[in-house]
Amino acid sequence: MNQRTTLVTGATSGMGRALALDLAARGGTLLLHGRDRARLDAVAAEARAAAAPGTAVRTYLADLADLDQVHALAERVRATEPHLDGLVNNAVAGGGARPLERELSAQGHELRFAVNHLAPYALTRGLLPLLKASSPARVVNVASIGQEAVDFDDVMLERDYEGLRAYCRSKVALIIATFELAAELRGTGVTVNTLHPAHLMDTPAVRAYGFTPAVGTEEGVRPTVRLLLDPELAGTTGRYFDRFTDSRAHEQAYDTEARARLMELTHRLIHS
Repeated sequence: MNQRTTLVTGATSGMGRALALDLAARGGTLLLHGRDRARLDAVAAEARAAAAPGTAVRTYLADLADLDQVHALAERVRATEPHLDGLVNNAVAGGGARPLERELSAQGHELRFAVNHLAPYALTRGLLPLLKASSPARVVNVASIGQEAVDFDDVMLERDYEGLRAYCRSKVALIIATFELAAELRGTGVTVNTLHPAHLMDTPAVRAYGFTPAVGTEEGVRPTVRLLLDPELAGTTGRYFDRFTDSRAHEQAYDTEARARLMELTHRLIHS
């Protein structure tokens, strides 16, 4: 691990923070993303205190609800980092504390679709030159067992909005993008997988919606780190895992027409 460079998005709280501390203890170079400078500096200090000797910790500030900032983040990482061995797209917009209040991104897209799907896809695409040059490299997209089909007649949930429904649809979109990108990158040395890390972890997003946490964040860290580092998974790509188990995602993720429609929309939105 001590030669690896890994970027973790959403590293300032919840599973992202726990993942940052776990990876710091393993050594290498750790790149931590957050949208709040004070919180980002705080978790970076924690990571340095927990780090193995020689570990480097660097921070990247960006609001993933703004695609302009997502593109700029990818540019900064490409310009600064000599290589990138792992990317964990962990940042998330959950169901929300006011789930009936429809929120929008900087570009006017439904917030959960923007943060949970458009942002990680745009960031990954922006980092592909660096990931390919660093291969073998791994991308891990943190999804959820909470999944609902994307409604192509109302992708942005302008009707009957509810935050958890938006979250579940955004996670299906993320899973579809994972499968599509994995197929595109097959043979390049860059693998792309997605997982449900654990059920109802003790995170701000879970508590904000009103759920009672069932497990600690360390339960989600272990399967996530496995996808990132396990040598036995070096050639595994385009898979969805329910924690440690290679599983089947929502049926829409295997519908070729739905996948094509979603990716056409996704490309149009992230480049508009």
